[in-house]
Amino acid sequence: MKARALLLALAISSAITACATTTSPTGRRQVVGAVSEAQLAELGAKAFAEAKAKTPQSRDSRQTAYVRCVVTSIVRQLPSDWQRLGWDVALFEDPEANAFALPGGKVGVYTGIFKVARNQDQLAGVIAHEIGHVVSHHHDERITRQMETQTGLSIIGALLGSRYGQGVADTAQQVGGVAAQGLFLLPNSRAQETEADVVGQQLMAKAGFDPNGAVVLWQNMAAAGGSRPPEWLSTHPDPSSRLRELQQRADGLRPTMLAARASGNTPRCQ
Repeated sequence: MKARALLLALAISSAITACATTTSPTGRRQVVGAVSEAQLAELGAKAFAEAKAKTPQSRDSRQTAYVRCVVTSIVRQLPSDWQRLGWDVALFEDPEANAFALPGGKVGVYTGIFKVARNQDQLAGVIAHEIGHVVSHHHDERITRQMETQTGLSIIGALLGSRYGQGVADTAQQVGGVAAQGLFLLPNSRAQETEADVVGQQLMAKAGFDPNGAVVLWQNMAAAGGSRPPEWLSTHPDPSSRLRELQQRADGLRPTMLAARASGNTPRCQ
């Protein structure tokens, strides 16, 4: 029992030691580093290839060019190391109003997004938000947090199992997993969503898109959506709170947008 517990303790100690504490673009404390940047890029590439294999891509060249134009305009505002990734873009034939971005410079947009993103500024709102997740290292942070949580639950289960039996250990890990999901992983995800909103609006304004497009986008999303779970069980911020914050930032970012346009950053992706 003692040897097993010691081995597990050493395992979690090694996992935590390999990680690092850093600061996000908005000044939030992050724990990252469970996997390398190269591994993250590889995971992103594999996930993107899987998405392409499972979901047909749009044959509408005009819509595809439209999406690429918005992505390119936003990526130009990233630091040079992010721009060098050579961002790959795919427009998928899927009625879901959604989009995603992955480590390694991968962006996927579903054709259903056009139901709620009705012009280039609104489309920039969702794409910049998703790219905001990538440049804020949210995938790294999520993987690191989950690995630490799973290792910690394994230690708890082993200690209880050695004393009270495997049945108790299994129950403890199941209950512990629910507690970790509700109190640790989901709140962290809400923080990431809010941060992606902040970073995304800044990026779109620097690219010359109207940051108010993000406000209208989420208004359209809220109108299209039905019932939703309570905020404490959701990975997204409360819609009314989110809209207030988006509107406040949009007002403050208008000078950034005007300066971008004055310097020649005037997207024409229609």
